[in-house]
Formats: sequence, structure tokens, C-alpha cells
Amino acid sequence: MPEAFEIFLENFADWDSLVRVWPLLAQGLVLTLELAAVALPLGIAAGLVVGLGSALGGRVTRAALIVWIDLFRAFPVLVLLILIFYGLPFLGVTLPAFAASVLALVLNNSGYFGEIFRAGLANVPRGQMEAALALGLRPLRAMWLVVLPQALRAVIAPLASNSLELVKTTSIAALVALPELLRSARVAQEQTYNPTPLMAAAVIYFVLLWPFAHLVARLERRMLATEAR
Repeated sequence: MPEAFEIFLENFADWDSLVRVWPLLAQGLVLTLELAAVALPLGIAAGLVVGLGSALGGRVTRAALIVWIDLFRAFPVLVLLILIFYGLPFLGVTLPAFAASVLALVLNNSGYFGEIFRAGLANVPRGQMEAALALGLRPLRAMWLVVLPQALRAVIAPLASNSLELVKTTSIAALVALPELLRSARVAQEQTYNPTPLMAAAVIYFVLLWPFAHLVARLERRMLATEAR
């Protein structure tokens, strides 16, 4: 076996180190999945509220929601987490690391999801809404039953793509010492004096997210093919 390959295995694929710290990595993986499982539906729900508000609200409401969308899309999520976790205690509000991480992810992604829903709803012909109102439906009910289902067909791909980004962004929780996968890998590295745990975390992220990324690519190709017809 070439010496360079042996050095690589000793430093980045040391089996003994991996076995020793695997419980720590597994714990971090579970916490990452829990963080994504809570933040993702809340982020989508918040984005849907923003999108519906932009479509149904008056001029002032629409202007305020556009500011909301632009603010949280432009604001770095890492800085947002710092302000929430370390800044809010000065105002008398202290959140646990998990809740602070979820709140930062939800606020940040409410801007992205909100813009996705807003654009999707805006692309549905106005005649659909007018026809629903003419049949006696109230605006919110018409939006929910008639316009939104049509908009969803056009935004599934960007929704999936942004969901993938949210799952990857859960690694910011390491900043507040939440023992998600990245934080656990760094702690494991300090215990083993070996970068193998970090390599293992990278492989876990790849195995976890590659199928989702493949699905997003398929949805985007299908959407482009539909638009080209």
C-alpha cells in the first residue's frame, strides 16, 4: 500500500477513532434531524402566511411584507442566530439553544419561502380569483381552494430546493454549542486528535442530502420541461 494512502487512512479514515466516537456522531445526527423536522414545516408555514398576506392584503400590508421578505433574505442567518441567542437576554428574553436555532432558521427562511409563494400566487391568472369570487367564495377561501393549488404546482421545485438549503443550514446551531452533527464531529475530533470524525460527518451529510438533492434536480428539470411546452 502506498505510503501516501496509508497516511490518508490514518488521518481521515481511522476506523478505531470512528468506532470510539460513533455514539457522539449518532447523537448529533439525531439532533440535526430534529432541528430540521421542527424548523422546516414552521418555515414553510411562515412563508405561506407571508405569501398569502402579500396576495390578499392591502397596499400597506403588501409593502410591509415585501420589507419582511427583503430583510430576512438579506440578513445573514448566522448573525440572526447571534442576535437571538446572545442579544435577546439583554432584553430579558432568554431562549434555549434549540429554540434560538429554530427561530433563526424560521425567520430567515420565511423570507425565502414567502417570496416563493408570493411569486407563485402572482403567476396564477387573476381570472381564476375573479371567477371564484363570482361563485360566492370569500377571498381567503377562494385563494385557498382555487388559486393556491394552481400556484403550488409551479413552486414545488423551488420549495424543495430551499428546503434542502434549510437542512444544510442547521449546521449553524454549532455556533451556540448545540450538539448537532457538525458540533458533535468537532467535539469528537478534539477527543481523538484525528480529523476522521469530521470526514465521517461530511459523509453522513452527503448520504443524508444527496437523494434530496437528486429529487430537487429532477423537479427542476420537470418544471423547465413543462414551461418549454
